[in-house]
Amino acid sequence: MRVEKQYRQLEGIDEIRIFNSSQKDFYKPTPKEFDIKDLPFQELLDNISVEIHCLVPYENGKDFIIQSIGNFTLEKYNCTPDDVKGRLLSKMSPAFFEILYDELFEVYKTHETKEIRFVYYHKNKLSKLSNAKILFDMGRVFVTSHNVDTKTKKRIDLEYRDFDEDKNDIIENFSQTGSYYIVNGKYMWSQGIYNIINRAKEESDDYFNIVYDLVIPEDKHIVNKIFDSTNEDIAHCNEIIRIKTKDGVLKTVEVNVNSYLDENGVVIRQGMISDITQYSGDELTKPVDFLLDGFKNSTNLALLIEPLNKKQFKFSKGFYYLIEKDYEEFVYSRDIFNNIVEKDVVQRMNMLFDGEIDKIDETLNYYVDGNPDKKKVVDLYIERFEYGNDTHSLGFLTDITEERLKQEELINSNENRIILIKEIHHRVKNNLQVLSSFLNLEKRAYKNDPDLIIEHMQKRLNSLALLHENTYQSEDFKNINLKNYMLEHDKQTIAVVDLPNNVEFETYVDEDINLTIGVITPLLLIIDEITMNAIKHAFPDKTSKDNKITKRITNLGNNTAELIIKDNGVGVDDFGSISKNLGCEIIKSLTKQLGGHISLLNEENGTGYKLVFPTEMEHTSD
Repeated sequence: MRVEKQYRQLEGIDEIRIFNSSQKDFYKPTPKEFDIKDLPFQELLDNISVEIHCLVPYENGKDFIIQSIGNFTLEKYNCTPDDVKGRLLSKMSPAFFEILYDELFEVYKTHETKEIRFVYYHKNKLSKLSNAKILFDMGRVFVTSHNVDTKTKKRIDLEYRDFDEDKNDIIENFSQTGSYYIVNGKYMWSQGIYNIINRAKEESDDYFNIVYDLVIPEDKHIVNKIFDSTNEDIAHCNEIIRIKTKDGVLKTVEVNVNSYLDENGVVIRQGMISDITQYSGDELTKPVDFLLDGFKNSTNLALLIEPLNKKQFKFSKGFYYLIEKDYEEFVYSRDIFNNIVEKDVVQRMNMLFDGEIDKIDETLNYYVDGNPDKKKVVDLYIERFEYGNDTHSLGFLTDITEERLKQEELINSNENRIILIKEIHHRVKNNLQVLSSFLNLEKRAYKNDPDLIIEHMQKRLNSLALLHENTYQSEDFKNINLKNYMLEHDKQTIAVVDLPNNVEFETYVDEDINLTIGVITPLLLIIDEITMNAIKHAFPDKTSKDNKITKRITNLGNNTAELIIKDNGVGVDDFGSISKNLGCEIIKSLTKQLGGHISLLNEENGTGYKLVFPTEMEHTSD
């Protein structure tokens, strides 16, 4: 356990910080030494929310006899009133006696009440905070304590903030300001404050004035003046002070603090702090410059900070790119509205600038320098809002000219593309239904071999994914070149399927075969079924060589093509058995969907199939 003591002059309170303490540090069971009566109002103490400990001075204040301890502490250390009453504080809690003895003795001698704040840390993280008072009455020293829940998520003063925090942060960055509220002794700090003091938020910040703690010694008297001025229910104070941040930067800040009563009579203190530091006459780089810097590479999107303020506005690069002027050339004037085509939008823009409305959200046409041949289409959003006692504004401007041109091209494009897109979605739906049916069939047929079901489904899904990827990348959805697709399909099959050693694919496809997605999908699944069957059964001898699965697709003319797919494996003795297995049933179903005809080839070596199918099918989408 480590203990630090500090008098916080700004808040007029002694603070005791205790790090990594444990129960044994504060409570040591010890035999009773003194018979001492209960307090006449002990029941009252047991039923109030504030903890009260009663200590009787012993040997003129050299030690203190415990008469009673608050219930919260008793529960924490798992003991009863009889376990602590009549013991010397120095023996029962040596650590507490050592930490607090000087304060207890001072109050005992002077009879003047003393305030103390206990701050407990565990692994350098705030774990508990307790505000305490030590007072003398009836010949006894009383220690009262009120524990603060440091884990509370809901901040008690949020109801006093009626502005949007995101907009607030941007405005604070722009003006290098920060704000804080204090209600019932608890602080709430905006992000602007942390920008000024150059550090991130800490858990204990709700309980201290994190700015005034940094004031240099020469300006402490100004802080005291600020506190004296704003301790009234209704007050205002404006001062300039210097602070030194934890990383050693000296800053000059302007402080505006107001005290006022809300509608419920609660005293609210609000502070506005502005960084007005200057080095050698040059203003420091403002945080807003870093904010705008995030838009420096964007020519289509512009951030507009204070667009309704002629003196303080700042626009990112996209604004000047849109109006096609350099930063130095731009003169702030409503004359720029004359280049807006829509007169009703111009009217609403003027109403916004005059404060008659609070927001504008428009899509408009803008003529660069008034030239109709240089038209740009723009999305514009500007919002006016109140922050503190001032009016501020934020906006975004987006050049959507290219997007509008693309939309018009799409609207005017070949109607067949729209039909074919519908066809693709229709086929996706149908294909998923087909795969679902196959899955149900195989679950019944191969219920003892789930790995086989997964492998088959993985191959089918992979083939369909490749098909749809190539389709969407094609500029002509209606004509998918079969040769290019089949070569890529072979590569995907090798990557997905556990291919035996010494098995190769040979694929020959006529150059001029172009198919729609409606034809190629069932064709593809038929090839997959026959290929997977050959891989599984055609080459049982793992040492055999020159094993091949060959596909040849030929254009027969008259809207017809032929697929010959065969292997040079061991072949099949009983052709009748093939027509009865599940794979054959799936192939028959797909052939029917394709509108083709399939037959077995009488091969001397291996197994072969011939499929004759149409190369065109009518669209099935509505």
